[in-house]
Amino acid sequence: MGRQRAKDVEYPQARLSHGIAEIRPAEYESGFEVIVDGTPQSHVDLADPTHLAFEYVARMGAVIDQLPDGPITAVHLGAGGMTIPRFIASTRPGSRQQVVELEQPLVDLVREHLPLPAGASIRVRNGDARAGLKRMPPALRGSVDLVVSDVYSGAQTPAHLTTAEFYREAADLLTPTGILLVNVADGAGLAFARRQAATVKSVLPHLAILAEVQVLKGRRFGNLVFAASASRMPTEWLPRLMAAGPHPAKIAEGAEVDRFIGGALPAVDGAATASPKPSLSLFER
Repeated sequence: MGRQRAKDVEYPQARLSHGIAEIRPAEYESGFEVIVDGTPQSHVDLADPTHLAFEYVARMGAVIDQLPDGPITAVHLGAGGMTIPRFIASTRPGSRQQVVELEQPLVDLVREHLPLPAGASIRVRNGDARAGLKRMPPALRGSVDLVVSDVYSGAQTPAHLTTAEFYREAADLLTPTGILLVNVADGAGLAFARRQAATVKSVLPHLAILAEVQVLKGRRFGNLVFAASASRMPTEWLPRLMAAGPHPAKIAEGAEVDRFIGGALPAVDGAATASPKPSLSLFER
C-alpha cells in the first residue's frame, strides 16, 4: 500500500490464516488503525470511542443512534478493531453484545494493544460468522436489536456470507423491529452490490442504502451500508443526516432501491461469489 513503514519502527503484529494483521498509529486522525494484508480494516480511538473515522462506520453509527434510547442487544459478525461494539458500549451503557471472529490471533492482538472498555458486556466468540450464528444462545433468537455483518477475509467478504440463506440466519435473531447493517464493498458497475441488495431485500423487505454519492453511482470503488428490517424503518431523518456528512453522501430507499437492484437476482448457496477485491492503490495516502 502507499503508506510506508517508518524505519526502525516495529508495530504490533499477528499472523492470520490469510496474512498479517498490524496495529499502527493513524496518520491523519487520533487513534490507531488495524491493517490486514495492506487493507485498513478498522480505526479505534481509545480516548473517544464515539470517534468513527471511517465514513461507512460513521454511517453505521448514525443508524444505530436512531434505535430507541437505552441499552440494546447486538451481534457483530467480524471483529476487526471492535469499533462499533466500543461505540455502542460508550453511547448505550448496559448493552449486551456478542462478537464473532474467525481469526483468534486478531482478537488477541486487539485485546492486548487496544483493550476493550472496562465493564463493557462484550463477549467475543471464535469461529466462522455463519457457524457462529447457529451457535448463538437460543434465548437470543428474536430478541436482538441489531446485527452487524462486516466480515472480510483480507479485503473480500467470503461467498458463503453473501447469500439469502446466510441473511435468513442473521434475520432470525432480530426482533420484529430489529435492524441488520451490512458493509458492502464494490466498484464500477456495482454488480456485486446490486445482487447483495436483491439478496438482503428478499429476506428483510425494508432496505435503505447509505453511501458516498460517487460510490452509489458506481463511479468508484467504496463502501455501501445496507440497513434492513422486517418492519418499516423511521428513515425520514436520514436525508438531513446524510447532508450533514460525511460528505458528499446519499441515501436510497423505496423505489430508488428497486431501481438500484434492477434485474439483479438474490445470491443463494452454491451460486454466490466473494466481494470484489480492491486495488491496493485505493489505500494510498
